[in-house]
Amino acid sequence: MPSALDPPPPQPSVGQYPVAGLVRRARRIAGLGQRQMARFARVAPSTVGKVEAGRMTPSIAVLERLLGAAGLFLAVVDQDGRVIQPMRDWDETFDGAGRRYPSHLSTILDPEPGEWWADIYGLARPPETFHRSPVLREMRRRRSQWEVRVAKHRHLPPPPDMRDQY
Repeated sequence: MPSALDPPPPQPSVGQYPVAGLVRRARRIAGLGQRQMARFARVAPSTVGKVEAGRMTPSIAVLERLLGAAGLFLAVVDQDGRVIQPMRDWDETFDGAGRRYPSHLSTILDPEPGEWWADIYGLARPPETFHRSPVLREMRRRRSQWEVRVAKHRHLPPPPDMRDQY
C-alpha cells in the first residue's frame, strides 16, 4: 500500500507539461464543459474525464482532437521556443534504387565538382547527393551561421572555409 509520503505516480506529459493540465486549460480557454469538448472532439465524455484525471494517456490523434475542440493546435518547438517546420518532400529526389536520401543529411541538388563524396574516385556525378562527413557538415553549418548572422558573430573570426581545408 502506497504511503502518503510516496511521490505520486508519473502523469502522462507533453515535454514538461502534464496532458491532464493541458486538456483542462484548453477547456477553460474555450469555456467548454467536458461533454461539450467530447462532442466537438468526437470522443466519449468519459474519455475527457479520464484524460483530465490522469487515468488515461490519449493518443496523439485524440489529444490533437481534444485541443482542436478548443481551437488549439499541437506544435513542435525547439528549446528557444521557435516553431519547427516539417521537412518538405521532393517527389523527384530519390537515389538510384528509388529510396529517399537520409533525413539527417543535407541533400545537395545539382552538386558542383568537389561536393560529392565520390568525386575523388572519378565516378559520374549524380543529379543529387548529400554530405557524408559529419566534420565537413559541421564546418559548413558553422560557416553558414557565421555568414548569415554577421551582426551576432561580428566579434568572432570567421570559421575556416572548407574549400581551404579539403
